[in-house]
Amino acid sequence: MGVRTWIGSWPVYRQLTGTDPLGRGAAARSDRTARLTPRVASADRVVKSVCPYCAVGCGQDVYVENGRVTQIEGDPDSPVSRGRLCPKGSASLQLTTGDAREHRVLHRRPYGTEWEHLDLDTAMDMIADRVIAARRAGWQWEADGVRTRRTLGIASLGGATLDNEENYLIKKLFTALGAIQIENQARI
Repeated sequence: MGVRTWIGSWPVYRQLTGTDPLGRGAAARSDRTARLTPRVASADRVVKSVCPYCAVGCGQDVYVENGRVTQIEGDPDSPVSRGRLCPKGSASLQLTTGDAREHRVLHRRPYGTEWEHLDLDTAMDMIADRVIAARRAGWQWEADGVRTRRTLGIASLGGATLDNEENYLIKKLFTALGAIQIENQARI
């Protein structure tokens, strides 16, 4: 490498002699940085989503490659967060792909000390049986001589990241079950 080439590789020299006097572009770029590509460049598609952590509802771009989530970043089109995420929202990738994520149903029996694995059908049957039992045990045909046809044995508290459509369906389900205590965190 000649002296002229060596000096020409210095960022300060390129800044002073080139078209980038502030050193924010080409003058500061090395051969290594010129070869770098964005970590989301290989994604097949981008799916819009909402951060699952709090009631703010920051927008997220979920990058998917070969059917797997590879990166989650703030959505710059979101009017709520304008592409920014808090530390918890920035860690959403770990929530979806982390080694600590459980992919099986865990159940601890009443007064038990150990968790056991259940298949999904068994768990869903247990939930349905408990909903039916709670509805039956808390059912009121009337209260103070007034026909009510309701249950006080079931209540619903929705999370803040539920959208209007999900809240609508939850409200319909719990109303059909006879529940009257139906609330959503976004309104509390």
